[in-house]
Amino acid sequence: MEGIRDRVAIVGMGCTQFGELWDKNHRDLLVDAAYEAFEDAGIEPKDIQMAWYGSRESGFTGAQLASALKLEYIPISRVENFCAGGTDTFRNACYGVASGVCDIALAIGAEKCKDHFGGFNMDILEPFDRSMTEWDGPPVNQFAQLATRYMYHYGWKYEDLKRIFAMIDVKNHHNGTMSPKAQFRREITVEQAMNAPIISYPLGLFDACGVSDGSAAAIVTTPEIAKSMRKDYILVKALALTNGGGQAVLQPEYDFIHFPEAVAAAQHAYKEAGITNPRQEIDCAEVHDCFAITELITYEDLGFSPRGKAAEDVEAGSFTLEGDLPVNTDGGLKCFGHPLSASGLRMIYEIYHQLQGKAGPRQLKKADVGLVHNIGGICGFFNCAVAIFGRPD
Repeated sequence: MEGIRDRVAIVGMGCTQFGELWDKNHRDLLVDAAYEAFEDAGIEPKDIQMAWYGSRESGFTGAQLASALKLEYIPISRVENFCAGGTDTFRNACYGVASGVCDIALAIGAEKCKDHFGGFNMDILEPFDRSMTEWDGPPVNQFAQLATRYMYHYGWKYEDLKRIFAMIDVKNHHNGTMSPKAQFRREITVEQAMNAPIISYPLGLFDACGVSDGSAAAIVTTPEIAKSMRKDYILVKALALTNGGGQAVLQPEYDFIHFPEAVAAAQHAYKEAGITNPRQEIDCAEVHDCFAITELITYEDLGFSPRGKAAEDVEAGSFTLEGDLPVNTDGGLKCFGHPLSASGLRMIYEIYHQLQGKAGPRQLKKADVGLVHNIGGICGFFNCAVAIFGRPD
């Protein structure tokens, strides 16, 4: 089976400000993100041959994008895959190019969650038998359950695990101060994070990302075409997507300290990219830090840390900008918020600029290979996307 490795290149990206954007609707956000990407790639809307539009909360069908960008009768598909929707939208556009059905494609995600975020439709879960394991629905509840189990499994005291969470929070807030498009741009202290109000034990206010509006876009093409457009294009090394059917939480032996979907997606992506030691071979990563516990567990699911040892790496500063594997260099979901289908593309936007050497004050000294990870789901039915990128040289 042929993979996607080195068959698709990113030649342009755009990203809006994320936050409470009361003065803009989702069409405005689509235009802003897309036109930054057009300018970055040096093309016009008429050059786009196919497009994929990711959105869960904002709009229906590809007509939303066609209308906003005034695209003329090209194929446009709307993608919805919960929190992994943005990266899955990108994945669809890449496979459109790799298949040969188009030369230049647009992937774009946008959400207006602050205006009309309606929560989660639990009715969709009725066909699934969840009788073997009780799992609370709202996201903060289910991730809090992971945190309590992690604490119990590894024998952590509450105060000690909260300190690890706080160090992750402080790291991401620090990185966010250097990201002009982030929703939250201020430093916090470990003490502030540890003493913040509890929202779902043991997770506190600073252990959770916010709800926000935002949009991000990518323009992809073949490496051959990319070479004629710019020198600093970025290659797609791997794309993996896994969708679980609740297999783990339906089994009494599930440990609640890892995401099988994330482990599987990471292994697929590493195999496709030819990576055998992710801790050594990946220079930077954007991971789905919807909650501090998610980032902590993800270090282990992605093979950045051994099982049960991620906290030691956090204490050692391994994932800071000065560490050996910086994670969430732009502040992550913690500082940008999480407009669902826009988040994955926003994360790719950061890796794209890191690999180009254009990340400003948060630019890393070495950024040749980068990774993006998204995980989403509810009541144990998770999906996960992992994408890997590299410089052409």
